[in-house]
Amino acid sequence: MQLYGKSDIGLVRSSNQDRFACGELPGEGAWLVVCDGMGGANGGNVASQIAVEKISWQLKSTYWRNISSDGIKNIIITAIYQANRAIFEKARAELSLRGMGTTVVAAVVRDGRVHLAHAGDSRAYLASGSRLIRATTDHSIVQELVNRGDITEEEARVHPQKNIITRVLGVEPTVEIDYQELEIHSGDSLLLCTDGLTNYVEESDILRLMASPPQECCEVLISMAKDSGGGDNVTIAAAKY
Repeated sequence: MQLYGKSDIGLVRSSNQDRFACGELPGEGAWLVVCDGMGGANGGNVASQIAVEKISWQLKSTYWRNISSDGIKNIIITAIYQANRAIFEKARAELSLRGMGTTVVAAVVRDGRVHLAHAGDSRAYLASGSRLIRATTDHSIVQELVNRGDITEEEARVHPQKNIITRVLGVEPTVEIDYQELEIHSGDSLLLCTDGLTNYVEESDILRLMASPPQECCEVLISMAKDSGGGDNVTIAAAKY
């Protein structure tokens, strides 16, 4: 499996509040996590960093070669719950960090399956041949409007409330996590990203680039996001199976 990730501050923001990590696991497995922080001058940086560190540590330290699918699910969900609690407690302890939070999308890939969990509007895409699957559903105000048929996907991209998300790690002592499993086949690609990519690059371009090796895919897509305005931090972690 090929793995690569990259994060860029973009052209407008004064700091990069995105974080990511990825790595290999015993038994030809891999893990990836992407977070998009928010809250105050430094809060977003702190929240996303805590989340990535907690989730990375949990995945690396409790995964084992012969773990079951249920075991993988428990590890991912537990890791995200622990990250949520750590961010929440940090914000309670430091006044300057009150209200900080972060999105999360995390995956473990093994034995032809993607074990995927997320909260917020950071996304996961699976590319299989000429087909692109948006594997996650944004937890956001505009996605709820789309789901009800009040606005279209195109209108959602320019909606004034497009940045208001309805689930986030760290704001409450508990958080609801969406979890699912997907099939992945030889030659397929998985991509996790923040909205700094999806707000500026069309899904048709994402599909086209996911056919490339992960490093080329990440670097070209980030360049495209910046060429289209670069109004946000943009972060991508990709794996080719």
